[in-house]
Amino acid sequence: MKQPLRPFEDMRAALLAAATPLSTVEQVPTAEALGRVLAVDQISSLDVPPLDNSSMDGYALRCADVPNAGTRLVVAQRIPAGSVGHTLAPGTAARIFTGAPIPHGADAVVMQELCSLDGDGVLIDHLPRPGEWIRRAGEDIARGAVVLTAGQRLGPQMLGLAASVGCATLPVFRRLRVALFSTGDELVMPGEPLPPGAIYNSNRYVLRGLLEALGCQVSDLGIVPDSLAATRAALREAAAGNDLILTSGGVSVGEEDHVKPAVEAEGRLDLWLVAMKPGKPVAFGRVDSPAGGADFIGLPGNPVSSFVTFILLVRPFVLRAMGVADCLPRSIPLTAGFDWAKPDRRREFLRARIGADGRVVLFPNQGPSVLTSTVWADGLVNVPPGRSIAAGEQVEFIPYSELLS
Repeated sequence: MKQPLRPFEDMRAALLAAATPLSTVEQVPTAEALGRVLAVDQISSLDVPPLDNSSMDGYALRCADVPNAGTRLVVAQRIPAGSVGHTLAPGTAARIFTGAPIPHGADAVVMQELCSLDGDGVLIDHLPRPGEWIRRAGEDIARGAVVLTAGQRLGPQMLGLAASVGCATLPVFRRLRVALFSTGDELVMPGEPLPPGAIYNSNRYVLRGLLEALGCQVSDLGIVPDSLAATRAALREAAAGNDLILTSGGVSVGEEDHVKPAVEAEGRLDLWLVAMKPGKPVAFGRVDSPAGGADFIGLPGNPVSSFVTFILLVRPFVLRAMGVADCLPRSIPLTAGFDWAKPDRRREFLRARIGADGRVVLFPNQGPSVLTSTVWADGLVNVPPGRSIAAGEQVEFIPYSELLS
């Protein structure tokens, strides 16, 4: 009996539902938390900025002391950033620098470009307004505010925000442990002689790179021979001490495709075959071990199929398992600069990029083994099942920026 194909959206939803978020939390230095997933909301214990301060180099003054442009004030104090001035006396100004606290009594700052020095005083060539060029205390962050929420994957700007409220360390979930191997007697590692009929193993580099970019701790088990016994042994080894086993190749129904029966023998297979192109033979299950076992995802062996199924299906699963709340990529509507007159019953993801005119263009060869298309492209066009596309129509474009980081 022919196995039915699961719709892409159903497969992705099922994978996300099966992802068990990590529970172990580590406290790491803020400077080393890049790419990690925050485990606990971070609440500010202070106002940022902590005091009213100047957003310009200039002169702090009382607006009431400058009834007209050209008024002269005595410069009574100098306040660089990092120091605190004293109460501003009526009829005086304070030379002030960006970031320096506003002295008590001042209610505006006039930028230095609108002032002229005059002996021990300054001519204010501008009629100031109350609050001008003053950053208020707590304007950016108020004491008690949540500055970072649990489930966020920490980027450089988030580390800066954490540092701005004094967080020297951050609580993050531990790294996801992933075992990776490829199957296929035809595979050879770069640097080795390439016999007739053999190919170099590109999937190992693509998948390992994608996993490491997500912050996973990868155990690379290399290439596993095309035999049921060898595949079962590799699965048992991979299940010990890892959260996820990721494989490429061997998940179809050929006589040399041993991954599916090996998983069924060592655990269970829950999902298999998805209605997407490229990438139909995707499998999900679990491999048992005395330590509790590991989830399993098997990807196709064709390089493009492996790449596309990872970024669209495995990446959300991994992110959800890492504790990320928002793990689905966002797409943008763009105008097609191509015709696609051959609709498929499966959902298709076409390698594409944005042209100089802002329209989306396709790589000319959309074959599942054309790895050059993944380098040429800067995203994917999501084509629903059964849809043809004419130039000028709107399409859904998923940029690599949503898929590769």
